Amino acid sequence: MTTQMARETAEQPESLQHTIEALLDTPETLDALGALFTGRRRVLFAARGTSDNAAVYGRYLLETQAGVLGGLASPSVATHYRADLDLRDTVLVSVSQSGRTEEIVETQRWGRGRGAATVAITNGADSPLAQEADVALVTQAGDELAVPATKSYTAQLVGMVLLSMAALRQNGDLAAAAALEDQLRRAPAQAARILQARAGVDLAVETLGSHTTTVVTGRGLLMGTALETALKIEETCLRPVRGYSYADLRHGPIAAVGEGVAAVVHAAADGPLSTPMVQLAQDLADRGATVIGVGGSAEFQRAVGVHVPGAELPETLAPLVNIIPMQLVVEQLSRSLGLSPDAPQGLAKVTRTDA
Repeated sequence: MTTQMARETAEQPESLQHTIEALLDTPETLDALGALFTGRRRVLFAARGTSDNAAVYGRYLLETQAGVLGGLASPSVATHYRADLDLRDTVLVSVSQSGRTEEIVETQRWGRGRGAATVAITNGADSPLAQEADVALVTQAGDELAVPATKSYTAQLVGMVLLSMAALRQNGDLAAAAALEDQLRRAPAQAARILQARAGVDLAVETLGSHTTTVVTGRGLLMGTALETALKIEETCLRPVRGYSYADLRHGPIAAVGEGVAAVVHAAADGPLSTPMVQLAQDLADRGATVIGVGGSAEFQRAVGVHVPGAELPETLAPLVNIIPMQLVVEQLSRSLGLSPDAPQGLAKVTRTDA
């Protein structure tokens, strides 16, 4: 029987295409976003859970491609401490699949009250988050019924690309913005290719199923992808998993990696981190771990024990697609463990905190 998570994972080429068209083919959206950057030099992201992992990608993309300082907000600073910060030089980007997570809605209101320009990235067009933002980037993922986010997550990543494009245009770098747009329009076809091939998925499921300890790592633009992979395994398969940056893993935790550990390593085929990720995969294998590599270069593929192909996209856009094969892995692994990937134990679609 096909699960809801599997159906929604399979809908991602269309979800990405519809979101890209809706956001890119309305020039006023990019113009409005660009205007928000005028006189503002930093971006803060407010999110939780999967949306927080999308924000990690957004931060890296803005800093590395558009030269805009980014950071992750701590919502409790707004909702509990009610800190009186001067945010007049800040664009506050609030990210929520439903747009109804109370803590994030309240954080957006707090930020606006302290001078921030506000952007909402949400799948809920009529949500408080979208309705109250200066600019709302409404994704076109359609209804998402399974509790684990799949298509809404990758649609959020499109919103992050739009932010960087707007910042680039505002800075006068029209060529870089156009290049990013061209690459973005390739993402739906890449997603369809990954879904159709399912290359490496069965072996990755078998490998993860036979190991009780799993670590997931990535760095830079793929750091959010690594964290999202760890979250999906943990919440959907009920297994403790640690998600580390490459640097944090090397600063101590790698000492605990050895026989009996499955290490999922995310890498891009290009970029300044492609060679270091090869070296990390080799090091983990030398320590006795079984390495599952996602994406990466040809050299990276040779360095890992199990390879799951990623997108044929540059590092900047690889995160939009490289999470998809791991969504396939997690859904299949959950079923093999006798669990329901659609409704993980103790979780709900809209997160409510004590905000």
